Amino acid sequence: MNSASAALLPVNAALGWVLAVLLAAAVAVTAVVRLSPGQDFGRAREVLTAGVRAAVQLTAVSAVIGWVIHHGAALVGFLLLMYVVAVRTAGRRITSDATWWWAGVPLAAGVVPAVALLLATGLLPVRGIALIPVTGILVGGALTATVLAGRQSLAALDQRHGEVEAALALGLSPRDARIEIARPAASDALVPGLDQTRTVGLVTLPGAFVGMLLGGADALTAGAVQLFVLVALMAVQAVAVTITLELVARSRLTSPRRAKALRSSRWTWSSWRARHTTRSTPPSEHTPS
Repeated sequence: MNSASAALLPVNAALGWVLAVLLAAAVAVTAVVRLSPGQDFGRAREVLTAGVRAAVQLTAVSAVIGWVIHHGAALVGFLLLMYVVAVRTAGRRITSDATWWWAGVPLAAGVVPAVALLLATGLLPVRGIALIPVTGILVGGALTATVLAGRQSLAALDQRHGEVEAALALGLSPRDARIEIARPAASDALVPGLDQTRTVGLVTLPGAFVGMLLGGADALTAGAVQLFVLVALMAVQAVAVTITLELVARSRLTSPRRAKALRSSRWTWSSWRARHTTRSTPPSEHTPS
């Protein structure tokens, strides 16, 4: 196994220099083209920070993973840490207001049942060496789908708020009015996973497949494991997108701008309904005693 991995990508000084050059290129291109929402250098700083954080975090994980997988309490703590970081990352990517913590619901709703099913059927052994990578892949997939669904749903509601108001005027409930507008945007969050599944083996050889081969498994077993990962990811992401869409439609996940508009919309709709109800109610007739 060591010889195989060394042949694929030797860990030496040359690797460090190449990584530094690639990270610098990514930062430079992002900065020169100003690939940021505000057309500034904010995204370039994020690219640099992400690269440095990845290096530090992978170094730390590599140092402790061998100990964690042999200690039950540490294993559970490590899995919870993965989940907490994913919730924080997804929530803050979706919104900057106090509703960010709701991102934990779609992450848990997608990942927990999938992992529980695998453990219950014996397909996934209760061992850290297997549980950590599989859970990490599923959490990562759910995180990506949650962020995309949340951001795109909120953006659609901001851009098409007039259509939401029109739907309310036609008698739809606030939840139904929002979900009709946000659903098409949220569905786009499934596209990356679908493309990955469609092109597996033809365009890319994903990590699980390559890792199994480097571990000494035959190609058929590696392919079966990769297929399981991709199908599980599609299920997890479908659940995560559905729950995220529902949270946005019910105004559990909001953006600061959307929250302000929502309060205004509630006041306007309530006032209109009150006036309409008052005008349409016939005067009561008093029966003489």
